[in-house]
Amino acid sequence: MLILRTSPASPFGRKVKIAASLLGLSDRIELVVADTTNPDDTIRQQNPLGKIPTLVLENGETLYDSRVIIEYLDYLAGGGKIYPAGDERFLALRQQALADGIMDAALLQVYEGRFRPAERHEPKWVELQVGKVQRALDYAEGHYATPAADLHVGHIALACALGYLDLRMGGRWRDSYPRLVAWLADFEARVPAFAKTRVTA
Repeated sequence: MLILRTSPASPFGRKVKIAASLLGLSDRIELVVADTTNPDDTIRQQNPLGKIPTLVLENGETLYDSRVIIEYLDYLAGGGKIYPAGDERFLALRQQALADGIMDAALLQVYEGRFRPAERHEPKWVELQVGKVQRALDYAEGHYATPAADLHVGHIALACALGYLDLRMGGRWRDSYPRLVAWLADFEARVPAFAKTRVTA
């Protein structure tokens, strides 16, 4: 068995779980929750960065981050399953990078509130992250909100980014991006793993 170290709310871990489902590999992966704030958690030995998701291979080697893990899972499934061929591959990777950036910026906002006392919050820092999310959503609304015939890694990442904004930002994005709302509904209808990996807290 492969072992996926992650947490239920991690959007990057969710990416891996959804990819594994689409690739037919979920039954080969054991999920083991990691506590990245606990110095005694073995995640720090498995990944020097102490970050999730981390995939522990059957030979004890580890892979990280989500992009590398998903590439490996696609390889296990025979290759080219959720990565288009030719030039389209790089467009899918670019979409994944944009969505990962949304998740990074949203996580930084969450961490600002979670790990800093209120009197030490830095509004300019939060504003910077908010701007990243807004510009990325503007771009996605204009370029990625049309359902595609074949799903790829960029679609998985975008769905997870929007799902994380629902979880941690109260879904406020939905009022301004109706095409993305419809796109996400289509994704959820086509990918049962999206609902199965949803958390509410």
